[in-house]
Amino acid sequence: MTGLLSSFSLSTVDWILIFVCAILIGMSKTGVPGVSMLVVPTLALIFGGKQSTGILLPILIVADIFAVVHYYRDAKWRHLLRALPWAFAGLFLALWIGNLVNDEQFKRIIAITVFVSVALMIWKDYYFKKEFTPDQWWFAAFMGIVGGFATMIGNVAGPIFAIYLLALHLNKKNFIGTNAWFFFIINLSKFPLQALVWKNIHLDTLAIDLLVFPAIALGAWLGIYIVKRIPENAYKWFVIAITVLSAFLILI
Repeated sequence: MTGLLSSFSLSTVDWILIFVCAILIGMSKTGVPGVSMLVVPTLALIFGGKQSTGILLPILIVADIFAVVHYYRDAKWRHLLRALPWAFAGLFLALWIGNLVNDEQFKRIIAITVFVSVALMIWKDYYFKKEFTPDQWWFAAFMGIVGGFATMIGNVAGPIFAIYLLALHLNKKNFIGTNAWFFFIINLSKFPLQALVWKNIHLDTLAIDLLVFPAIALGAWLGIYIVKRIPENAYKWFVIAITVLSAFLILI
């Protein structure tokens, strides 16, 4: 294992930060969305931009498995299947132009989209009946394409898909279950693309991912523990608050 890690010069502080990141990813996948936004800039600081996404993706997939196993019965597949084809379109678009995109400008566009979506959703809840939901195909298409692009470029699609699910008024378990299946499918699809096209997943990166497996499991358990103690009515506003904070972190 030591030999596999020879290409990285990691300090004790680096390892502590990596383990904390793994815990946050586990928490985010089992119902505490947004906290993982702290992970993206932290890993980028340690490993660099593109390499950090290769470190992060297997961690995300392991955390997705924990979430899917726990909430596998709670997904709303009708809403999921509406968004998935468009998400794949956004994913392949990002793969194609990934080396041409100005990351800072794109992250600002994502953050603005999140802010506007949250504002519209709150305004709609006050001025329209709760039964009204943005159930048209264009809404799923827009969120799917932006989410697919964002997850491929920088693993920052969490707030985008959270807005999509919140606007559909899903309850707490349906929200987490649908979110878990969406990212499990998308992240599995990204793995061969990043390994073969971007070439930022290899034995060294997988060795690091293997070492932080216990931290991912701990984070997944913490996420489940926290969600159980948040009232159903408060969960939506909890997600909104974390999502807005996530948008600020994207800007930073």
